[in-house]
Amino acid sequence: MAKSSQTKEQESLRFWERSKQAFPKTFLWVKRISLGFLLIFMMDIGYLIGIWPNWDSIEYGPIPKSRFIQEYEIKQAKNPTIRKLSWSTIPFENIPRNMIRAVLAAEDYKFFDHNGVDTDALLNAIEYNWHKKRIVYGASTITQQTVKNLFLSGSKNPLRKWHEYLLTFAMEQNLSKKRILEIYLNIAEFGRGTYGIESAAQRYWKKSASNLSRLQAIELAASLPAPKKHNPSSRTDFFMTQRNKIKNNI
Repeated sequence: MAKSSQTKEQESLRFWERSKQAFPKTFLWVKRISLGFLLIFMMDIGYLIGIWPNWDSIEYGPIPKSRFIQEYEIKQAKNPTIRKLSWSTIPFENIPRNMIRAVLAAEDYKFFDHNGVDTDALLNAIEYNWHKKRIVYGASTITQQTVKNLFLSGSKNPLRKWHEYLLTFAMEQNLSKKRILEIYLNIAEFGRGTYGIESAAQRYWKKSASNLSRLQAIELAASLPAPKKHNPSSRTDFFMTQRNKIKNNI
C-alpha cells in the first residue's frame, strides 16, 4: 500500500516537472497574443480618435462633404475623362414629403423607431444570407449608411463594421433624426459621380428636387441599392422591380 502511494507521489511530481517545463512556452505564446491584441486595440483607439467628428458642427453646420465625394474628387483629378462630379445640397424644408416617404420605404421604414440599428432586420438578413451562403442583404439603416458615407470606406473588414456601429450609436445620440435624414439625402449616391437628391433631380429630369413628382421620387429611391447600374436612366429589370415595390408600399 505504501509502495503504491509512493509511486503515485512520484508520478505526480514528474507531471508537475513536465508542466513547469511546458508552462514557460505556453505563457510566452499567451503573452505574445495578448500583446498583439493590445497593440491592435490601441491602434484602433488612435484611429477612432483621429476620425471622431465634432458632432455639434455636423448637427448645426452646413452639410458635410462625404468621404465618397472626396474620393471621387481625387479620382477625377487623376482622370479628368470620368464623369464630372455633381453635388449640390438642399435644405430639409425643401425636400418633398414623397421623397422622404419613398426613401424610408426603400431603405429603412423603422428609421424613426430604432436607435440606429434595426435588430430585427439585421437578424433576418443574417439568417437569409446564411441560407443563401452569400451576402445578399446588409440590413444597414439610414443612420449606418450616413456614417459609412461620411466617415468610413466601403471595406468589408470586421474593424470597419465595428467603427460603423460605434459611430452610428454616437450619431443617434448627438444628431436629430431630421438632421440625419437631411444629411443622408444630400450625400447619397444616385449614379456615377452624382451625389444628393438635388444633383440627381437635375441630372435625370432637369429640375430641382423640391419639384419632384411622386413617381420621380420613387425612382430615385429605387436606385439607392446600386445606383451606378440601376437608376432612372438605365431602367434595368432590377430597378423596375424596386420601383414597383416602393410604389406599392407608399
